[in-house]
Amino acid sequence: MLNPEVVDAFLFDLDGTLLDSDDQAVERIAHRLAKLGLKEPTRTARRLVMAAESPGNALVTVLDLVGLDALLGISRLLHRLRGLRSQANFALVPDTDMAVRALSERYRLAVVTTRGRHDAYAFLDAFGLTHVFELVVTRESTWRIKPHPAPVLYAARALGVEPGRCVMVGDTTVDVRSARRAGAWAVAVLCGFGEKDELERAGAHVILPSPAMLPAFLQDTAL
Repeated sequence: MLNPEVVDAFLFDLDGTLLDSDDQAVERIAHRLAKLGLKEPTRTARRLVMAAESPGNALVTVLDLVGLDALLGISRLLHRLRGLRSQANFALVPDTDMAVRALSERYRLAVVTTRGRHDAYAFLDAFGLTHVFELVVTRESTWRIKPHPAPVLYAARALGVEPGRCVMVGDTTVDVRSARRAGAWAVAVLCGFGEKDELERAGAHVILPSPAMLPAFLQDTAL
């Protein structure tokens, strides 16, 4: 069980965690699967999209390193396939702004995302959260991105905090695996793409409906 007394920092994913996901892309895939007679088309569509996340992240990393991602627009295509919102329709997961502000009174906070720096700051600026996070780790920050542990380890070093005293909060198995490989705590949330059973199998220490529940969870755990 996660003990608040051994935690110094919280690292937050963006899409599906703080930034509300757009389910339209999944629903389009689900509609096509339903026409093929597949059972539980929406669940299957979500799993197909998530199955592509790790190799997709790896491809974006390679293209970024050789300077081709901007030219080919691969990351934008992957965002559309997963239903990730653009700057024009950013939406906050309900009440997460109040939660992170409350957490910032006791803990150090960082964003760890596979988004680019421009998108990450655009989201934080849009909801007045830039000053709440003392560090923003994006795909430009490290040579490898989640599920590799590099972004979590980078955040821990930059904050001057041991990885074992950091908590990675995210909505997918990619976030959980990145945290566990780095030796950090993993809190999974169900407001994005991940499902409870797969998040448990990936090794999440705690699973919550939303990051908005974190302050109350930590208070209850400390009692």
